[in-house]
Amino acid sequence: MRVLLIATNRHDRLMSRLNAKPLPIGLAYVAGAFTNSRHTVTSLDLMFSEDASADVERAVRDVQPDLVGISLRNLSNHSYLDPQWALPASKAVIDTVRAYCGATIVCGGPAFSVLPQAVFDYLEPDLGLVGDAADAFVRLADSLESGAPHDHLPGLAYRRDGRVIVNPPGDAPAFTHPPRLDDLDIAKYAQAGFGMGVVTKLSSFAYPTAADDNAQQQTWRVIRPIDEVLAEVQELEARHGLRKVFFIDNAFNVPLSHAKDLCRALIASDTKVHWNTCLAPFGCDAALIRLMNQAGCVLVLMGGLPTAPLAAGNLAERLQPALDTCRLCEEHGLNYTLSVTFGEPDETRQTVGAKLDLLRSVKPSLANLRVGVSVLPGTAVAARALAEGRIADEAELVKPTFYVAPAVRDWIVETLLAEKTANRRWNVL
Repeated sequence: MRVLLIATNRHDRLMSRLNAKPLPIGLAYVAGAFTNSRHTVTSLDLMFSEDASADVERAVRDVQPDLVGISLRNLSNHSYLDPQWALPASKAVIDTVRAYCGATIVCGGPAFSVLPQAVFDYLEPDLGLVGDAADAFVRLADSLESGAPHDHLPGLAYRRDGRVIVNPPGDAPAFTHPPRLDDLDIAKYAQAGFGMGVVTKLSSFAYPTAADDNAQQQTWRVIRPIDEVLAEVQELEARHGLRKVFFIDNAFNVPLSHAKDLCRALIASDTKVHWNTCLAPFGCDAALIRLMNQAGCVLVLMGGLPTAPLAAGNLAERLQPALDTCRLCEEHGLNYTLSVTFGEPDETRQTVGAKLDLLRSVKPSLANLRVGVSVLPGTAVAARALAEGRIADEAELVKPTFYVAPAVRDWIVETLLAEKTANRRWNVL
């Protein structure tokens, strides 16, 4: 069977200033899963495309695929001031594929997994796959080629009697096969953004909220063995000459012991890479920051400040771990960016002031002031939006939707933009 995989993501800005073109690592892992199969696989990445429709048409004509996988990275860019909905562009890709071939079209990726029924209804693919779907996609290709039943496959989304059915997702990925990068423009990615993505840990689309060891372990559905991570980094360096890496990890420092062990392994291997990652704004110590510096870390992204519930008060006390983490980075010369949300549930003028005080007291390379919470299904904010009548159904979240607390809604944008003019490293989204 001829398989064409298409990465549709074209969002290429982080915080509206930093150019960040993320390599479609999920698609690369799907392609890698086909390594020992009987199917032929071609990948098309639209990140650098100047005419996506023409590039899709060309690929479809060249490959004449029997099966097309559509990878959806984001539903939107999560910007209140400049919201950009990603699904219309993906819908156009699907329409172009259908205009030139009769292949079975399967959607997957993080954006599909967040809200599969609503995304399925909007995009109208033939099938979908929820969760970590590399192995499931290969099994689906086998079943489609042989004509065997496939509606039992884990994570499969399909339409039956007018309803979208979604099977429970399968087990966490084993990363049996390395990502296949052959069809991607590695030279361009080497010059864009923060480097080549390497998965260290995977969570369930949520950030850890505490440094407690038990809570940490429950957060992650995958914590990759350190020797696997190191081998992948060394392969990127040896095969592609790449020395800039982004460790895909919602909170590199959680658990703390795992972060230190990975840094020590990088140091001991004498791997000469520069890397970036996301750091939780709590649970750090000076020893870890020193190890990160020695291991080649050059920038960390911090967000998800532990502020909820704002109604409980004592916000300054709850922000103290974030302040301590920022100062650790500054003391040890580790560059960092900081993302702070304004307008979350129960936000008041006083809590806005406390957050601004935090920002004024630290020196990030760039501060990202987010207006409102980009509402995702199944979250406490989504429940709040439903209870307050902001949305009638979570299916509405397929489009960019923001929660901004009533007490600050009328003045928060103006206030933050005014603050930005006085702080050249601040950015408002």
